[in-house]
Amino acid sequence: MKIAFLGAGSVEFTQGLLADLFAFPDLDGLEIALHDIDPERLDTAEAAARVIAGAGERPGGRTAKISAHLERRRALEGADFVINIIQVGMIDATRVDFEIPARYGLRQTIADTIGVGGIFRALRTFPVLEGIGRDIAEVCPDAWLLNYTNPMAMNVWYLAAATPVRNVVGLCHSVFWTAHDLAGLVGVPFEKVNYLAAGVNHQAWMLRFESGGEDLYPRLDEAIARDPELLRRVRVDMYRRLGYYPTETSEHSSEYVPWYLRDPAEVERLRIPVGAYLGISEENVRRYEATRDALRAGRSLEVEATMEYAPQIVHSMATGTPRVIHGNVVNKGLISNLPDGCVVEVPCLVDALGVRPTAVGELPAQCAALNRSYVNVNDLTVRAAVEGRPEHVRHAVMADPNAAASLTVEQIWELCDDLVRAHGDLLPEPLRSV
Repeated sequence: MKIAFLGAGSVEFTQGLLADLFAFPDLDGLEIALHDIDPERLDTAEAAARVIAGAGERPGGRTAKISAHLERRRALEGADFVINIIQVGMIDATRVDFEIPARYGLRQTIADTIGVGGIFRALRTFPVLEGIGRDIAEVCPDAWLLNYTNPMAMNVWYLAAATPVRNVVGLCHSVFWTAHDLAGLVGVPFEKVNYLAAGVNHQAWMLRFESGGEDLYPRLDEAIARDPELLRRVRVDMYRRLGYYPTETSEHSSEYVPWYLRDPAEVERLRIPVGAYLGISEENVRRYEATRDALRAGRSLEVEATMEYAPQIVHSMATGTPRVIHGNVVNKGLISNLPDGCVVEVPCLVDALGVRPTAVGELPAQCAALNRSYVNVNDLTVRAAVEGRPEHVRHAVMADPNAAASLTVEQIWELCDDLVRAHGDLLPEPLRSV
């Protein structure tokens, strides 16, 4: 079984996924093909992979074949699974996504999902996704593309709408970790919790949260009542007003609605860390450099299992072991009060037959209303690229809840012009006009 990693130079993420894969004792004969366009990062990823795999030898005499490729197609040839973890433009592009909007007074926290940062991250990722989709169709057409690259929903939508990829699912850990952390908050072992979440990526909703038939939401209400500090979290504030707990962190959730980031008092009340992802990105660079230096010096690596979905999917499809994950897939009647063709996050059954999404039906009306605002931004961004219409880039930002609440229309137009000039050749050629 061959698994290709695209963007393998994201060394920390690659390490965690490999640790998960190699932890399954019944996954035999794995072939790991690593691809990155940065030679140094690719060398570091290969060295780390060999350490994690025990230089190819695994318990019980099983082996893992590891190869590294600067050429993407070589990595993809014959792949059964493709794990996409690329970041186009890296930290320099991220700084642009924060620094230019900040000059206009637009506050962002993570800026990789919707919002101005998410829109422009999508636009510089789409051309690479087009090439990936074309290569997969030609050299491994039956492979499953497991996408981790953000903006998740826009990227999966573009892959489905503009490339010949047949099998794609977007993977994000936010639903799992929300359920895990809520279990701790209400004092129930996670293993005894049952939950159902659905919506859109980074703005799904915990529709059911139970244990042994007991609704755990009243316990959550009691925990909030006992600890007033919980009221200073964005998603607790959203839960109290909307009735369903959102599945993304508070700093991230603040970006998808018009209520919080525009107001300095709300930023203070809810302790929203404006610009947080810049610090996270800089720390990621430091951790990469520490890993590189440790490998060069022959020091050991400490790698923890991640419990990510991609290794679970590989194992379930290889062994027939059934699992339920939450995946991002094209909406084909899965959530009936969100538009068909958009990308939604729903429970999916995974087994030897592949990844099969579950129809959820209607979301609560207030949750669907917020999701539709999110979907509108995704729709206009994907249309901008597919149709080659630069005005749709501006329309997407005009439709974005945080930008629309914070800026005038003229400021939005000028901001988009500045970002187009700054990102330049990373954007699709038809969208480079100002």
